[in-house]
Amino acid sequence: LGLNDPMPVQFIRWVRDMLGGDFGTSIFTGRPVLQLISQRLEPTVSLSILTMMLSVTVGVSFGILAAWRTGGLVDRLLAAFSALGYSVPVFVIGYFLIYFFAIRTHWLPVQGYAPIGEGLGPWFVHLILPTVALSLGFIAFIARVTRASMLEVLSEDYMRTAAAKGASSYAMLFHHALKNAGVPILTVIGISFAYLIGGVVLTETVFNIPGIGRLVVDAINNRDYPIIQSVLILTSGLYVIINLTVDLAYTLIDPRIRY
Repeated sequence: LGLNDPMPVQFIRWVRDMLGGDFGTSIFTGRPVLQLISQRLEPTVSLSILTMMLSVTVGVSFGILAAWRTGGLVDRLLAAFSALGYSVPVFVIGYFLIYFFAIRTHWLPVQGYAPIGEGLGPWFVHLILPTVALSLGFIAFIARVTRASMLEVLSEDYMRTAAAKGASSYAMLFHHALKNAGVPILTVIGISFAYLIGGVVLTETVFNIPGIGRLVVDAINNRDYPIIQSVLILTSGLYVIINLTVDLAYTLIDPRIRY
């Protein structure tokens, strides 16, 4: 293994092997780490994509409605929902959803994961509860930022000018306000990916989903350090790529931004 070599030599060898796709071997199972991660990738990717789709769609929509009718019913409901989403941990929400929708009513499966190869129906049904549990906090976060950004834009002089010229509510909200409020919203969506990594670990543990989050928990319990460090490196690299993509997307929203 070369454990007697100097630490700089070991580190250079490890970086060289990692860049070549060799992340080492699991101490607990003796199998290649990259193989174990690839086998657990589908549940985590499926849960992450559904969570972000639901969070962005519902969060931005609620934020726009709350900003358009400040002090109205939607605005008050959003304030209450935001307090709930911020304060209640994802595992508490998960256990509540399991108790009500799976144990009491038997409407949805309580645990596990159905691969997409078995059909879209079972795949989607098994992901409903974990997606909702993981999305509530992100919906509250995105909705509050969207509301604040929209209110700031709606108070600008050019918005009053557009209203005086007879612009419709749809044009004012989506053509003028939303586009100019897009940079903070896009920023908070990128930040949400960082919280998503931690949320996936808890959610997959609560709902017993055999994804990467569950793999990390098992590796921590077994002190399987090659798996832990490999997942951390890959998720860190993914987070850097996502933030770089968000920064580049600013130029599509705000033409004043140039790199």
